[in-house]
Amino acid sequence: MDDEKDLNERECCKPRHVHHGGSSGAVYGLGFIGACVYFIGNAATFGLGVLGFLKALVWPAFLVYAALKYLGL
Repeated sequence: MDDEKDLNERECCKPRHVHHGGSSGAVYGLGFIGACVYFIGNAATFGLGVLGFLKALVWPAFLVYAALKYLGL
């Protein structure tokens, strides 16, 4: 009887994870690789290469900024 109660409690309280939109991670990952190649490839020094890597981490921010600037918003 106690085993059945423990089993029901574990099933009841078990976290449920629902993953939607898994392709967005792939798009970000490919964009990150492309941004790394671009920024690090154009770096003249090691320090600029490190800065390029950091820029590659936040490439969507640069994309949104350029789009808003282009649209004049």
